[in-house]
Amino acid sequence: MKAGMIIGSALTIGTLTTGALVFRLATASSDAPQVTVEQSVQQQACEDRDRGEGDRACVVREITIEAPRGALTVDGGNNGGIRVFGESRRDVRLVAEVWATARDADRAQELMEEIRIQTDGGMVESDGPETGRRESWGVSWRVFVPHGTDLDLTTHNGGIAISEVDGEVRFDALNGGVTLAGMAGDVRGSTVNGGVKVELEGMSWDGAGLDVTTVNGGVQLEMAEGYSAELETGTVNGRIDTEIAMEVRGRVSKTLRTQLGDGGAPIRVATTNGSVQIRAN
Repeated sequence: MKAGMIIGSALTIGTLTTGALVFRLATASSDAPQVTVEQSVQQQACEDRDRGEGDRACVVREITIEAPRGALTVDGGNNGGIRVFGESRRDVRLVAEVWATARDADRAQELMEEIRIQTDGGMVESDGPETGRRESWGVSWRVFVPHGTDLDLTTHNGGIAISEVDGEVRFDALNGGVTLAGMAGDVRGSTVNGGVKVELEGMSWDGAGLDVTTVNGGVQLEMAEGYSAELETGTVNGRIDTEIAMEVRGRVSKTLRTQLGDGGAPIRVATTNGSVQIRAN
């Protein structure tokens, strides 16, 4: 594994046990790594992002690790979203936006410096300090992986977005939307409070299929005219609108099941409270 860099600060390894790397903030030093234009832009966006009342401290940390043998597991914690990008690469690049808010700038900085990023056996997560009134902290992730990576993602208060990944993908969000684009493989997941947007590429699904649901939020599904799949979609409280020509037989109530084109892998996207829109891309 290779340690990445922290913008504006040096990166130190706090502990190394049973293959785990724990990264902590340290004070800036003269031998800190050179900051690139991309990293500078990321840091500025991190600092400018609004996190509500109080003062805010923020830093962008970059880490490169070996691609895991099994699934890459990323836990967004209580306050963090996850975005995953499939690329032509062999390793995994992690870009973590680490932030804290508090009643004053010194306290926010103190909280942020206690946040740790941990990578161990394909598990990526963060750990941080106890917070008081009007204090919070979180880590949002951008993760760059090989196209064929298996994923297991979890967030509590943050969205999940995945693009160009072909693998066994599982995800679970509590409060946050889900966006999927250019996916393949066996993809299954859900959110409780958030919308779902799925962009299908090509003319059919490559792999076992797709199954994505939300409880409170709308669903938007985009595909090409003539796409082939076994489609299932529906809503309990909402309506279904489609731009895609499809043959439907029998009574259609809240669930729509139909074969598109020549059929193929099952594609299921559904909501309980929200409308469904099927659009041509």
